[in-house]
Amino acid sequence: MESFLKDKWSLILGASSGFGGATAQRLAESGSNIIGVHFDRKGTMPKVEEIKENISKHGNKVVFFNVNAASSEKRADTLKQIREICGEKSIQVFMHSLAFGNLKNFIEDDSKNQITQAQMEMTLDVMAHSLVYWVQDTFHQNLFSPGASVYAMTSAGSSRVWRGYGAVSAAKSSLESHCRQLGLELAPHNIAVNAILAGVTDTPALRKIPGHESMIETASKKNPFGRLTTPDDVAKAITLLSHPYAEFMTGNTLYVDGGENIVE
Repeated sequence: MESFLKDKWSLILGASSGFGGATAQRLAESGSNIIGVHFDRKGTMPKVEEIKENISKHGNKVVFFNVNAASSEKRADTLKQIREICGEKSIQVFMHSLAFGNLKNFIEDDSKNQITQAQMEMTLDVMAHSLVYWVQDTFHQNLFSPGASVYAMTSAGSSRVWRGYGAVSAAKSSLESHCRQLGLELAPHNIAVNAILAGVTDTPALRKIPGHESMIETASKKNPFGRLTTPDDVAKAITLLSHPYAEFMTGNTLYVDGGENIVE
């Protein structure tokens, strides 16, 4: 694809793996410099370095911050540094791809084993509400460029249920609602906001869900393309949607799933 993002910056929360990592690399192919925010320990850092190297191959600038994106203090400090690095009106693409939540049932025979209020609040804060806080602060730092695009990763779990997925399901539902509201409020500023609903994708986050083996098997059989969605499928769609021709699309939940959700 043409280098329509040349000299622009993309800010990706959750850039070290899965959807965020794949999207960072595809956006780099279209000319974008990349700022990645991730939270990794020593054991997963080789994958982070690999992604950074792949981005750099295109001649792009790449800056990664290994911080807790759910911390208000870290968010403020990181955005301050981003403004110093990039300057005002520099962020063309913003992606929220944070996958860290609790996978306990709401009800258990032994109440000690069921989800707690703190665990519920943490899940919604990280996977949904943090989108609002990051967008607010990015906006008030005057970092969004004209025609900027904001994306957040949701899933079919926003309207379906699996055992142990209740808190994440609530977070995904909230995330979609937040995208609609942000789409409304940011439209006058020429900023588009959309949720991206991927099909079942074999990522580290998926493999933490109880019963993920069954989800993978079912999705593989019912998907019209005969395969699972991949992180690169999503990355290519986000890159395509970030072209200026798509700037009037906002407030949507957009399916990137090969038709998986239209099949019973």
